Amino acid sequence: AVAAKMAALGGGGTRWRRAWLPALQLLRRGSKAVTRHWKAMHFQRQKLMAVTEYLPPRPALPPRCLPRPSTRGHQEDGQAQVLQRQVEETLRGSRMVAVCQYNSMPDEDVAMFRHYLRKHDIHVKFVLNEIVRPVLAQSKFRNLLPLFVCRNILLVSPEPRAREMLRVLKGVPQVNLLGACIDDTILSRRGVENFAQLPSLEVSQGQTVAALSLPSSQTSSLLQRGPAHLTALLDEHIRRLRDTGGATEPPPG
Repeated sequence: AVAAKMAALGGGGTRWRRAWLPALQLLRRGSKAVTRHWKAMHFQRQKLMAVTEYLPPRPALPPRCLPRPSTRGHQEDGQAQVLQRQVEETLRGSRMVAVCQYNSMPDEDVAMFRHYLRKHDIHVKFVLNEIVRPVLAQSKFRNLLPLFVCRNILLVSPEPRAREMLRVLKGVPQVNLLGACIDDTILSRRGVENFAQLPSLEVSQGQTVAALSLPSSQTSSLLQRGPAHLTALLDEHIRRLRDTGGATEPPPG
């Protein structure tokens, strides 16, 4: 019966063998041959790659010297507001505000430093940059903001006592003067030194009055020279007439 069915399919089972596929096929997957191996780069190419390597430009200022970004919406606590109010009152009542860089020094030296400055009515204020920067940004001292990039102190005085301040700072190398604002004028360190060499206000006022009165006195003397000379000539002529008795006429010329 099987042979008859295979004969009926035709070809005596040859076609059946040709179309039949096994249910399980075994395929062999062999690994590929490795044709490329690691090879060291040529020395000339290494030099070329090193020369043409991209180097990003260095920033003009180190990141630690840049001001910290301000966080908007940050609610300041009450202590910060009190400190800012104190800084505002100090700046409002001071004619001289000096910004100095402060380095660490013993407490005894700090006490002596403050004592010497207090003798000249100069007070030392230790403030944080986070407190003083918002105050300066809204005042006439906003041009002093670039100086507050490190640990700073303020030297304030109701009178411009730059000469006394420089004399005290000369003996304290841990405190370096960066700039100051004297009588609403921003000055650098060199400008403060030049300001300290100026005479006092009374002497300057006397010199100004003398300089203003000199042209007027010279003009008055020039205006009085002609009449005085004429008066002298007439007096001399009258004296000669009296000597001669008034009989003779004066010679021509």
